Parts: sequence; C-alpha cells; structure tokens
Amino acid sequence: MAIRLGLGIGAFPFSDARAFWRWVDLCEEGGIDSLWQTDRLASKQPFLESISTMAALAGATERIKFGMNAVVVSVRDPLVTAKQCATIDFLSGGRLLPVFGVGRDTAPEFRATGRSPRARGSRSNEALELMRRLWSEESVSFEGEHYRYEDASISPRPVQQPLPLWIGGSSPAAIRRTARLGTGWLGGTESAKRTGEVIAAIRAEAPKAGRTIPDDHYGATIAFRFGSDADPVVEQAASVRRRVTTSDPRDLLAVGDAAAIRTRIGEYVAAGASKFVMIPLARGDDDLLEQSRRLVGEVLPAFEPRAPV
Repeated sequence: MAIRLGLGIGAFPFSDARAFWRWVDLCEEGGIDSLWQTDRLASKQPFLESISTMAALAGATERIKFGMNAVVVSVRDPLVTAKQCATIDFLSGGRLLPVFGVGRDTAPEFRATGRSPRARGSRSNEALELMRRLWSEESVSFEGEHYRYEDASISPRPVQQPLPLWIGGSSPAAIRRTARLGTGWLGGTESAKRTGEVIAAIRAEAPKAGRTIPDDHYGATIAFRFGSDADPVVEQAASVRRRVTTSDPRDLLAVGDAAAIRTRIGEYVAAGASKFVMIPLARGDDDLLEQSRRLVGEVLPAFEPRAPV
C-alpha cells in the first residue's frame, strides 16, 4: 500500500503571495504528493478560498495534486461546486482531490449568513449525491427535500472517472455518509487510535450499502514540527486542540526530529491510513519553508524512496 505525504495550510501563513508560490515550487520540485487548503469562507483571519486556490495551483504546477480539506458542502451550491471541481480537474489533467464535510454547527459561515445549521447533514447528503451524478452522468434529475434538479448537465466532465469524493468527519453520520457516498475518508483532528476506529467502522458499514472503499483510500491530517514541545508554536497548537478533542493534544502532533515524525506517521499507517496531509507548525516565511524543506529531505524518502531529496 503506497504511503503518500502531502502538505497543507489553514489560515494563510505567508507574508505575501510570492512567499506562497515559493512554497508551492518547493513542494512541486521536492516530490510532495499533494497540496491542501483548509476551507473557511467567513473569518477575520486570512484564509485563501479553497476552490479558487485549486484553480490557481492547476495553472501553476504540472505534477503535484491538490485538494480542499474539507469543503463545507452544506453552505455551497452543489451545481456550482460540481462545475468548479469538474473544470479544475479537466484543466489540470486529473489532479484534483476534493474532500467534503458538513461543517460544525458552530461554523462561522452559518452565523455570518443567517443560515441555520439544522439539517446540514441531510442537505450535504443531497448535495454530494447530486455532485457525484453530475460528474459522471449525461443528465441528472433529482427531487429531494432541499434540492430539485431537472435534466441538469455539465460539460466538460472531470478527467478522473470517478472523480474522488472523499468525506471528512468522524461522527456516526459521517461514517455512514462515507460508506454510502464517498470514495475515501480523510481524518482531521484525530489520534491514531481514533483514526483506526473510524476506518474500521467505515469498512464495516460500506458493505451494508453494497459498496467497498479501497484500503488505500483512507487519510489523516497531522500537524508537525522539527523542534520541541516547548516551542511556542507547538504550545499554541496543543492549546487549540485541547478545545476540540478529548485526546491528549500531544498525541495529535508530530514533534521532534525526523525519526519522531516518521514514528508518528507510522502509528497512523498501522491504524489503516496511507494518505497524509502534513501541516507545518511554523511562524514566518523562512520558518515554514525550512519546516517543509526538512520534511521533503528527512521524512519523505522513508515513505517514497524514489522521490527527490
């Protein structure tokens, strides 16, 4: 089972766009498998809009894949989102890796736009079903609780058939959603133990829907730093995670030397994950570039020996 390492960002950590593109070039040339952008529409912090970022990456790179981690589908129009994803996949030659979630009930997009988070799960289920069909069918008619389509079609459709439709979230509903609609699963702030439990639950649920998900279509998100637990940026990351998990936040981070980071990734591999979004814990352009460069040089070769160092 191939282990693939990607790099991701949440809030925009760079001083300007030029620093971002230097980081993209490093990842493209260094053999990183994929780049990932967290989805956040309403925020006082600087966040790049994830889908338009994917379009920019499609034009600026030739090899690397890219994904959204994870698009909150319950606040987006499914026809527009399906068309955007199909266009990006078509123009990039099949390099888009979309991941979707329903969003937390406290997500700022709901409050900012006056929408209720109620029924976001059923709304997301309908949207995902519509997008999956729009990507592969000539004409889509659909009548649900939230959406009604008649003879809807998009062209060009994605190069990848089927286009990946990975699901985020670890709730029972997210597990059922992945089993019924997803082609893969990407974990968020989860320990290796919890990641293994969710993967096992999806594998048990999928046959009930008459489906199987390949063993190499399970992923995890890990924040990392070459450094110490005492580094301020690590302490801040641990503090944030204490608010969203009952796990020891240190169990969710990969901190130390290259061996420690490889060991942490190995724990998730043992739990069933094989695709990784690695989030650099860094402050400033130079620090973020150095953390990424060290991942490429000291960690990546252990999992992809043929990748350039």
